[in-house]
Amino acid sequence: MERRQFLGGMGVALAAGWLHGCGGDSSIAVDPLPVDPVVKSRVIVVGGGMAGATAAKYLRLWGDGIEVTLVERSSTYISSIMSGFVLTGQRSLDTLRYGYDDLRTTYGITTVFGDVVGIDPQTMQVTLADGQVLSADRIILAPGIDYDEVPGLVTVQDKEKMPHAWTAGPQTTLLASQLSAMPAGGNVIITNPKVPYRCPPATYARACQLADWLKVNKPGSTVTFLDANEEYVSSPANFQNAFENLYDGVITRVKNAEVTAADPVNMTLTTTAGVFPGAVINLIPRQRAGKLITQLGLANATENRFAGVDVLSYASTVPGWEKVHIIGDSCGTSQPKAGHMGSQQAKVCADAIIRSFAGLAPDPAPVLSVTCYTNVTALQTAWVSGVWQYDSATKTMVTGPAVGSFAASLGWSGQDYNDSYNWFNALMADSFA
Repeated sequence: MERRQFLGGMGVALAAGWLHGCGGDSSIAVDPLPVDPVVKSRVIVVGGGMAGATAAKYLRLWGDGIEVTLVERSSTYISSIMSGFVLTGQRSLDTLRYGYDDLRTTYGITTVFGDVVGIDPQTMQVTLADGQVLSADRIILAPGIDYDEVPGLVTVQDKEKMPHAWTAGPQTTLLASQLSAMPAGGNVIITNPKVPYRCPPATYARACQLADWLKVNKPGSTVTFLDANEEYVSSPANFQNAFENLYDGVITRVKNAEVTAADPVNMTLTTTAGVFPGAVINLIPRQRAGKLITQLGLANATENRFAGVDVLSYASTVPGWEKVHIIGDSCGTSQPKAGHMGSQQAKVCADAIIRSFAGLAPDPAPVLSVTCYTNVTALQTAWVSGVWQYDSATKTMVTGPAVGSFAASLGWSGQDYNDSYNWFNALMADSFA
């Protein structure tokens, strides 16, 4: 598939196919790409999550003579999508692991595993912790998110008493074990940070999933949902219905409850709405761009928490850094932070870089289609979806009912649960296969 066909069809094909969660495999079946006889340009991608992996793949798939190096600290990626099922015992963490073998063997991408400690935007060099120096014509950064420190959580042991489990990995299994060990009748606290944060509906979905699990496995237990925001951030009709009706007497939502301090000894949280004790505390702190973005001085948007970018190419807006592009959860845009959004941004970014190598300007009217499924019960799911399109007046990506490009499920169902697996499998294949 040519990138022109793919990007040109986003507003029609993806809106029709993905908007209502129809699933299907969106990955492109290809034979292994031949090694380019002549390297015309080089791109380094830092970060091998969904955004970074997709960018690396599509640069090779669509580009001509582009050498791509993917730098990632871990040899496998663990999906945060579907990780809620690890908490309820419906999946294991290993089922959410994805490697980079296909990116190497099918697309000819070079992988380097290590930590990036410096980037020079003038020489376009990337320095790793082991002293290795890589050079490129363009650099893409996709380091994900980092978390604010919470007063009272000083040591690693303190933080492990109140795990966020918002980046899938050891904290996910830790939180699962804490829930399993909790006596029946206990109170589970889940905190929801101020926007923007990764995957807006997922915190509410976690509360629903755990409430459903607690009803069966820990009778008499409750969930206190401390929401730092005034209103429901995502899918308000569905989640308010679930909180107030389906889980009436189980979930209590406290609005405007921003965490100001934690006490891991007495297992309490101090918030702007009071002090709350919990038997298990899932403390999800406020979020910011990955540490690399801050260290490089690129966090110039959203209260200097995220990186400002030109959404036509995702190039940094910091002067002198125009050949460094930032995609995924680290960039500060009007778009939500989610895996599907990161993979869509990656394709626009890859296309813009390929165009730049040919002396062309970026596509002036990109369109992105993004869907997110969230469980409300163990086997029933809701969804929300939108098409984002470029608005030249504000130079931002816009969506919503006003432009006829936003939709959500009316409630939740088992059919949407089944569709969510098709969607997830296709999404991960599009990034890693």
